[in-house]
Amino acid sequence: SDIGSQKDRVVSEEEWLKKWETSNIGFHKERGHPLLQKYLDLLLNGRSGLRIFFPLCGKAVEMKWLADMGHSVVGVEISEQALKEFFAEHSLSYCEEPVPEISGGKKLQSTSGNISLYCCSIYDLSSSVVGKFDGVWDRGALVAVNPCDRQRYGSLMITLMEKNSSYLLVTVSYDPNKHKGPPFYVPESEIRSLFG
Repeated sequence: SDIGSQKDRVVSEEEWLKKWETSNIGFHKERGHPLLQKYLDLLLNGRSGLRIFFPLCGKAVEMKWLADMGHSVVGVEISEQALKEFFAEHSLSYCEEPVPEISGGKKLQSTSGNISLYCCSIYDLSSSVVGKFDGVWDRGALVAVNPCDRQRYGSLMITLMEKNSSYLLVTVSYDPNKHKGPPFYVPESEIRSLFG
């Protein structure tokens, strides 16, 4: 696949944390993503009370929206600041606890129990820690993952999905030689090879 000069680009965890510290978060959508609203029926598929995963969740407002519909939401994000801002901006109380299986990992869980956000690297997660999911809303995760880590990311996501789960994925299309990313360009052929 021709992803141009991006294939060797690596964005460190420190760079992502810096984006949050300096509010350089142009990727955050204050009002939720219109594509989730448009394709919500595909994600839910007539089912209620689903477990829905938000990889690299940031402070996505859709987490509260889906939780308010009666779903159980689990997110993962390297920036603790982003997670705390999510709870503060929605006036949600939460408790914080260590995750024994993940060195330095924390779980911030809403008092109501239907939103659990893990503060750690996504690659520290496994189904033995977070369970499996009926749905995934991948709005900016695959396109944020370093191109060299895509295979690892795809394999992890597959292990986190229940048999009939739905995976909604948003990517961006542009000439990868004109923009260094993130968001990275992920050709459709690569998406097919990652997820089948």
